[in-house]
Amino acid sequence: MNMNDLNEAFQLINDFGGDFEGEKDIALIEKAESALNLKFPPSYRVFLKTLGCGDIEGLEFYGLIDDNFESSSVPNAIWLTLHERKASGLPDHLVLIYGLDDGTLYAVDTKTTGLDGENPIVRYGADGVAEKVADSFGSFLLSELKTVL
Repeated sequence: MNMNDLNEAFQLINDFGGDFEGEKDIALIEKAESALNLKFPPSYRVFLKTLGCGDIEGLEFYGLIDDNFESSSVPNAIWLTLHERKASGLPDHLVLIYGLDDGTLYAVDTKTTGLDGENPIVRYGADGVAEKVADSFGSFLLSELKTVL
């Protein structure tokens, strides 16, 4: 598994700061996977374990805060994903990780898995069309950080 992009992203976050939730226990990550009835890819699991969720320079990356998946808010990815499944019919194989002010959402697409165990990141529009934007969460995170740092 190639984690170079994720490690480079972590270095940028370390260098430039940001407001991140902090380390999360593996039991919480597994509880989140169970709530969504899927498995997270390796780079997203490492992000959740290391940083949880948070923002830097106006970019907010969704993840884990605590185990309240039923009455939370952004940036709780599990709550948001479950909410959007009910409210808008978000497909069960997508995990929302990022959003834009125009309503565009970005998600881990767990339906597709590469040889390295990673799932691609897709842009998911209001029209229900998913378009691949990155090969992994680590690549997506690094790419987004480089736009502002």
